[in-house]
Order: sequence, then C-alpha cells, then structure tokens
Amino acid sequence: MVTITSLWLPIVVSAVAVFLTSSLVHMVLPWHKGDYPPVPNQDRVQEALRPFAIPPGDYMLPRSFDMKEMETPEFKEKLANGPVMTMTVMPNGPFLMGTTFVHWFIFLLAVGVACAYMASRALAPGVEYLEAFRFAGTTAFLCYGMGAWPLTIWYKRGAGLALKGTFDALLYGAVTGGVFGWLWPVA
Repeated sequence: MVTITSLWLPIVVSAVAVFLTSSLVHMVLPWHKGDYPPVPNQDRVQEALRPFAIPPGDYMLPRSFDMKEMETPEFKEKLANGPVMTMTVMPNGPFLMGTTFVHWFIFLLAVGVACAYMASRALAPGVEYLEAFRFAGTTAFLCYGMGAWPLTIWYKRGAGLALKGTFDALLYGAVTGGVFGWLWPVA
C-alpha cells in the first residue's frame, strides 16, 4: 500500500506546477481577460455606493429575511424594479496579490493531498504512469472544476465563467495527473 506521506513530493511538485500553470493562464493568455467587465458608469456607481461604507463581505440585493416576505407585493416590486444582484465587497485599497497567492498555494496543496489520498487507496507502488495519472488527474479535475457550477446555478454567475473554470480544471487536472504519474513510488 502507498501512504500519503510517501506522496509528499508529488503533492508539492503538483502544487508548484499548477501554480505556474494558473499564473500563465491568468496573466499571459487572454482567456480570462473579459471575465469581469466594468458596470456601466462605474465612477457614478462607486460614488453612489461610497456613502454607505459597506463592509467587506457577500451581499444580496434585494434580500428578504424569510419566505413570507418574498411573497409580499413590496418585495416583488423590488425584484421587478431591480437591480437584482449578489455582490462581493472587498477591502478598499490595492489588490494585495501576495496573500491571495499564499491562499491559492495552500488550496493547491490541499488538492494535492486529496489526490494523494484517493490514488493511494486505489493504487499500489510501481503502477504504470497512466494509472497514477488517471486517479490523481480525475480527483484534481473534480476538486478544481465542480465548485464553479453551484455558483452559476444558485447565484446566476455567468455560465461562461463556469465553462472557463471547468476548462482550467481540466488543464490543472492534467498537470496534477502528470506529476503524480511521473513521481509515483516504485515497487
């Protein structure tokens, strides 16, 4: 049997490889450049919202407090008049990519551990490259790709974002599978 601790190298190397791949996808290729277009009249929208000093967090507008309120004519009018939205408010100031990259890398390590667990339960030492690739790659694809769809289904996030995220997940899964296949322990 293969232990998860014996797979520390593919866990770390796959995290680094996916980190580099995702950096290329998001910073070099034009694939995600149009994911979040500006709202119309963004300067006026910012000026209008600024006095509210909305703290960082996730919000829904309009938001009912229970199912009974959703049935009232007043709430239905709010929905009809709009805007209807979910929004994430981030802290004011520049985007600090350092902490985002650290959190992303920790997530990549967690996916690597999930891949190691799944593959180690199914595969023996010394299996062929494609067997390790298949188990680790499929697990990575599922980890990276399936989370975008509930956001599209429940919160009406663009299906294009979910499709691109699924394609990214396929790419990250292939990279992860390749690393696990390459570094799988020998018999």
